[in-house]
Amino acid sequence: MAEAIWSSDTGEAVYRSRDPVRNLRLRVHLQRITSSNYLHCQPAAQLGKDLIDLATFRPHPTASGHRPEEEEEEVVIGWQEKLFSQFEVDLYQNEAACQSPLDHQYRQEILKLEDAGGRKNRRIFTYTDSDRYTNLEEHCQKMTTAASEMPSFLVERMANVRRRRQDRRGTEGGILKSRIVTWEPSEEFIRNNHVINTPLQTMYIMADLGPYGKLGYKKHEHVLCTLKVDSNGVITVKPDFTGSKGPYRIETEGEKQELWKYTVDNVSSLAQPEEEEREQRVFKDLYGRHKEYLNSLVGTDFEMTAPGALRLFVNGEVVSAQGYEYDNLYVHFFVELPTSNWSSPAFQQLSGITQTCATKSRGMDNVAYFSYPFTFEASFLHEDESVDALPEWPVLYCEVLSLDFWQRYRVEGYGAVVLPATPGSHTLTVSTWRPLELSPVAELRRFFIGGSLELEDLSYVWIPGTFKGERLSRFGLRTETTGSVTFRLHCLQQSRAFMESSSLRKRMRSVLDRLEGFSQQSSIQNVLEAFRRARRRMQEARESLPQDLVAFRQEIRRWGEGERSKALAEAFP
Repeated sequence: MAEAIWSSDTGEAVYRSRDPVRNLRLRVHLQRITSSNYLHCQPAAQLGKDLIDLATFRPHPTASGHRPEEEEEEVVIGWQEKLFSQFEVDLYQNEAACQSPLDHQYRQEILKLEDAGGRKNRRIFTYTDSDRYTNLEEHCQKMTTAASEMPSFLVERMANVRRRRQDRRGTEGGILKSRIVTWEPSEEFIRNNHVINTPLQTMYIMADLGPYGKLGYKKHEHVLCTLKVDSNGVITVKPDFTGSKGPYRIETEGEKQELWKYTVDNVSSLAQPEEEEREQRVFKDLYGRHKEYLNSLVGTDFEMTAPGALRLFVNGEVVSAQGYEYDNLYVHFFVELPTSNWSSPAFQQLSGITQTCATKSRGMDNVAYFSYPFTFEASFLHEDESVDALPEWPVLYCEVLSLDFWQRYRVEGYGAVVLPATPGSHTLTVSTWRPLELSPVAELRRFFIGGSLELEDLSYVWIPGTFKGERLSRFGLRTETTGSVTFRLHCLQQSRAFMESSSLRKRMRSVLDRLEGFSQQSSIQNVLEAFRRARRRMQEARESLPQDLVAFRQEIRRWGEGERSKALAEAFP
């Protein structure tokens, strides 16, 4: 009979279970194969094969001095179930060796077992979380298999947390030994307390592989399986359950080297249909109570806006800035509510400043990633429903600045954009510019001491709210195009006009009409603004061309018009 392939994967396996760990049951099967000396003396024809015919190497039971009942053993073990070894039986029968209350409890249990006919297990036993046993692997602090690895401070601290404490003593009194809040923590205090302290319970399934008549010696004890369970329901098994894999092997050392195989299987009983139904009812009741608790915190009344009013919620993020001359950028931004019809809560902040961020090279540009979140709320209320004027939408202004080594700042650019009139997620890229002086002294001052031209009123970037005329002239202001700032906005709108009631829609249709009209108007404005920018860029490019090239282009244009006139004259004599 050919034996299955040995399982060499003895690493940890992690499981998560919602069921109580006390329902865990493991079946451990241990069997002695033969002396390992026989395995080292295989015939040459069988070397290199993965399958070994173990039946040909099995000696008679009396050849090695083992009894037939000690060749094989199978035990079903529950979580934290104590199975005594021969060493513990011999130890605790002596009352003088019992020191702790746990030792006396074990002594009473062993005496009861002796009166009942002795223990059922012979070689397989367990060490529970309360026993004075620590495996050498618990002291290992390495995270990898590298021989030259040096454990970090956090690895050492976590290893000490995960290790079981052998001398456990109950806490005396209910007075706190340390302060809950430390107002001025030191660096050492922060390092020592930056550790996840998760309660952990450990259990070891052991085997006594000593020869017959010499059971109960510590040197013959071997760890078959290690179980660790924390308070989050995470179960760590080392090695993993055998399942369809081959059995694990243990090769003993000494004069009589022997080979043992064992399997570890999960034989936890499945829940009965009645138990599953009862559990579902318990969970349903728990979730219902939790839902009622959340409803009590939120309240039953949904806050509605006033008739004819619109509430705007914006959850935004300053994503990045790119294309600027200097490093260490930060952005100052604010939202301007255009008219008196717009209002915001008294506690609402409509401005913010990001952190200073260094740039990274991405392609041809240097990009600074801020990921700075902000949020604000505003309300629009049209006082006169008969007026058909479209509402003005809030404008988002931004100012990009850079910080030098001496903590002096310089303006890198100004920009503005109208907030989206439609709800949803929007990504906006705002192009910026800055005032420009033509003298070299201004650029030297900007480079060395951080001085540069600034706008006294940032609303001058867009149409100022105080402007009442028909034409806004910026003649004489020299500017330079700089970089761009990317915003990500999530806009929500709330209004009674959005309700599906037909009667309310008839009474509040004016608000929807205004919003739809404003959306169309904003779309047209965006198109016109794009044409203006394209025309401005063409004008700048034309001014930058040499004069002879401009004259050449004009000559080509005149030649083309002359050829076109000649062709028309020939076509229509």
